Amino acid sequence: MNRILGIVTCMLFVVTTACNDGKKEEEKMKMEAEKVEMEANQQKEMEDKKMEEERKAMAMEISIAGKAMSNEDLTTLVAALKAADLATMLSEPGNYTVFAPSNQAFSKLPEGTVDNLLKPENKESLQGVLQYHVVPGKITSDKLMEAIKGGKGKYTFKTVTGEELTAMMDGDQYVIQDSRGKKAQVVQGNIDASNGIVYIINDVLMAKK
Repeated sequence: MNRILGIVTCMLFVVTTACNDGKKEEEKMKMEAEKVEMEANQQKEMEDKKMEEERKAMAMEISIAGKAMSNEDLTTLVAALKAADLATMLSEPGNYTVFAPSNQAFSKLPEGTVDNLLKPENKESLQGVLQYHVVPGKITSDKLMEAIKGGKGKYTFKTVTGEELTAMMDGDQYVIQDSRGKKAQVVQGNIDASNGIVYIINDVLMAKK
């Protein structure tokens, strides 16, 4: 009898040990599977992040901001856009017409004006100056010419600040006049971007205070 009980006990021990080993193996496999899944998810997140960064870089490159950054004659404007936190606005989806002052245009301002505007404490003033050069909608040179002819030689439109600019012709040259009466010539036009169009002008426009 004792012998039988001993055999049964041994069998139960073997079965229990086998069950425990089986559970341990199952838990180990489960942990390994979870690890593999986690690593796969992390890899996918990294790939998705990389793709998103590449997409943003490509979008920036073909945007108004990107076109400005790639133009050597607009380095002062780009510095101003960054200081005013407006580069992002002009790189995101939208539809704008930008009259972009060239480096020469900024150099015509009184000495120290640009440096003063670039100071952090003058950020709001700088934003106002730059946004006065931005018009909602995409106005191609053909549309601009048509509007000028339709307005009997002048076409007045509002910038994103709500202030007005007036377009006219001087011979075969497009001219943009600010609210103070100062005129800037368009030296290069129809620079197409994904979110609008750019005209390079030879003077900085200022709204009437």
